[in-house]
Amino acid sequence: MNFYAIRAIYLFEMARARRTLMQSVASPVISTALYFVVFGSAIGSHMVEIEGVSYGAFIVPGMIMLSLLTQSVANASFGIYMPRFSGTIYEIHSAPISYIEIVAGYVGAATSKSVILGLITLGVARLFVEFDIQHPFVMLGFLILTSVTFSLFGFIIGVWADGFEKLQIIPLMIITPLTFLGGTFYSINMLPPFWQAVTLFNPVVYLVSGFRWSFYSVSDVSVSISLGMTLAFLIVCLITVRWIFKTGYRLKT
Repeated sequence: MNFYAIRAIYLFEMARARRTLMQSVASPVISTALYFVVFGSAIGSHMVEIEGVSYGAFIVPGMIMLSLLTQSVANASFGIYMPRFSGTIYEIHSAPISYIEIVAGYVGAATSKSVILGLITLGVARLFVEFDIQHPFVMLGFLILTSVTFSLFGFIIGVWADGFEKLQIIPLMIITPLTFLGGTFYSINMLPPFWQAVTLFNPVVYLVSGFRWSFYSVSDVSVSISLGMTLAFLIVCLITVRWIFKTGYRLKT
């Protein structure tokens, strides 16, 4: 294992994040703070508790997950797309490193940035509402696992995209709507039976539900099912990444 190569890619990506703090950190944190002002304070003041948790506190895990999913995908997809766009991907191919080391560098950096952002968002949420974390280690585990999984997914998008439009279409048109409809701002138990059944086909429901359980020990679906769904998606992403490097799909364009 070439740890020097992994370290070089990782540090380069982390340095790029430091150069773009306003875009990579400040912007999502400010957006999340606005969500808390609108939904937690304005709307939450007119809503009753949900499953024994105040509405403002109830949406905290969903808001963190919303930020985590979008930023994990964005960080990883942009990280691998830019070398392809600028042509520096050939330097990576000519280096004596394997695809595992390339993925470890890019996905590791994207995961680190997403986890840091998630923890910052958690701190910002504390300024607006009071909440408890009943299972902190489970919360941290879900935070890291989700970041790794969707960073891998973002890496796949970055390889697939052949333009900036495609780079944005899946996060904007698929991931964000699924997150909003996945129980971020409500419990799916509040829906009619038919729509509850439909919502269970949304994979984000399991992420938000499992993450919320780590805070308040309440969830829409079993935490073991949430963990299983996340691991299943992680395995699919790993298999897809292996196929990309085995076939060379768009890695040299």
